Amino acid sequence: EFSRGKSELINAIFFAKFGTRMLPSSAGRTTMCPTELMHDALASPCLKLLPIETRKSGTTIAEYRGFPEEWQVHALDVNKPEQMIETLKHIAETKNVPRDEAQKMGFHIAEDEAQMGMRLTETGEVEIPRWRHAMINMPHPLLEQGLVILDTPGLNALGAEPELTLNMLPSAHAVLFILAADAGVTKSDIEVWHSHIGSRKDSANKGRLVVLNKIDGLWDELRNWDEVQREIDRQIRDTAKHLAIPEHNVYPVSAQKALYGKIKGDDKVLERSRIRTLEQALAKELLPAKREIVRDAIQGDMNETIKSLRLVVMQRLKGVYEQVEELSGLTGKNMDVIEHMMNKVKADKEVFEKSMQRFQATRHIFSQQTNLLYTHLNLRNLDALIAATKKDMEISMTTAGLRACMGNFFSQAYQSMESVAKQAQEIKELMEGVYRKFQEDHGLVNVKPQSFSVTRYLREIKRIEAKHEQFMKGLSLVLTEQQTLTRKFFESSVAKIRALYKLANRDAESWLKNIMAPMETQVREHQIQLRRRLESIKRIHQASDTLDERIKELEQIRDGIREQEKNLENRADAILQKLEFETNIAPEDLPLEIRA
Repeated sequence: EFSRGKSELINAIFFAKFGTRMLPSSAGRTTMCPTELMHDALASPCLKLLPIETRKSGTTIAEYRGFPEEWQVHALDVNKPEQMIETLKHIAETKNVPRDEAQKMGFHIAEDEAQMGMRLTETGEVEIPRWRHAMINMPHPLLEQGLVILDTPGLNALGAEPELTLNMLPSAHAVLFILAADAGVTKSDIEVWHSHIGSRKDSANKGRLVVLNKIDGLWDELRNWDEVQREIDRQIRDTAKHLAIPEHNVYPVSAQKALYGKIKGDDKVLERSRIRTLEQALAKELLPAKREIVRDAIQGDMNETIKSLRLVVMQRLKGVYEQVEELSGLTGKNMDVIEHMMNKVKADKEVFEKSMQRFQATRHIFSQQTNLLYTHLNLRNLDALIAATKKDMEISMTTAGLRACMGNFFSQAYQSMESVAKQAQEIKELMEGVYRKFQEDHGLVNVKPQSFSVTRYLREIKRIEAKHEQFMKGLSLVLTEQQTLTRKFFESSVAKIRALYKLANRDAESWLKNIMAPMETQVREHQIQLRRRLESIKRIHQASDTLDERIKELEQIRDGIREQEKNLENRADAILQKLEFETNIAPEDLPLEIRA
């Protein structure tokens, strides 16, 4: 909620080095729009602002990132703190607009004091944020390691869009849930925590940190410090009990005193603020999270690469063993037998070439089926569905009509993903037949193609739909609210489904590449082996090589491949061991600014 000290906490952690308070931070609501704090080494320090009017377009913030001309850009000179302060004041700017203009942007106007929403001013206008989204690009040890901080408006702030803030939570590696020691844990705090933040089943809410801010409000000159500490400990116990979390997940701090202590160099105040404990906890949550993301991406690619290389080595070794065995059988035989052997290899080569023709035909079928699969995942088709749904919702005059449009969208998205599953199964069965045929006819390794499972995508669509239905439950909508609901539906649920389809496209592309690659590798290696076999026997037949010389040469090749196999396994083990690192961060790995 607002006035919990979210912006002041960011000032204390990220801006104290400038010797002053950078982000606007005072009583009441100061953060008027979601503000990202990040570092892009390719761009100069700056503040980017997206005008609030862009809400009328129906285009999401994520999409606007691809249109730099839509953003206002203000340079930040990190050597001039006063100039930075003035520039960053833009984040807190508001403007007054007519009521109908505010409604066009999707703001809900409260009809009475009991309702949540925007309030009319004395002139009959509505005060709204001037900006829809802000991005601050600046250097900082944590930001330079890939951390992005998102400072959100208070969930209970007038005119705030809590659903937009809450939609950002699932993709965050860590969430700092800020409470105020002077306010305690409110009913809305508990509801938000259990519904959106602390509901994850994995590892005791890993990456979810509860910050009990403003503990300096408990400091009392009339009590000794031990009494103050006991009062803070009691607040920690109460907070942990209300949120059903371990006490060590609650971090009491004073952001204001931390900022003061850092700026003035007052170590005693800084220690009392307890900010260092939070900074270290934050780094220990986020740095391993970043490592795990990189590790998972590399591990998947490495496993496929190692698997492919093992297949190549196995194929080469098998081919050399067969040639040695074949030539060893010719020892002491006359030239007629050698000629017969040469003709047999030629025949094998011809049979394989015919199989290759069938394989090319299969590739054509594979391409057709791949295109069909991508048709179901095609983002243009999904965008057409989104556009049609939006049009239907805009002309719908009833709550039932809106619900039907939304339900149809989820149904179509689900059915398309089910069609992907069926098409992927057909592709898998096609490739299983190809692998089996080549194994039977030519002795190739019988690789079992992996399945492409869409179960997690189907579950996610259902989860998004269930969340949306929970939001819709019990709503009775008037026309002005329908416009707001339509925009919220597209900015939350529809945007999530589209992101899910983008992910499914990437996964499908990777799967299709991996299902065909082993076959292509084996076919290529088998062609090379047949050519070498024929060449060996030809040379022996023409007496340009003796049989013993050729067998010895092949044995040397065999030993070389064995050495390659050994090196491959050693390197594979070394790489995979490196990826299996501990997720705990040693103190020396923390950025210098936040070490104890």
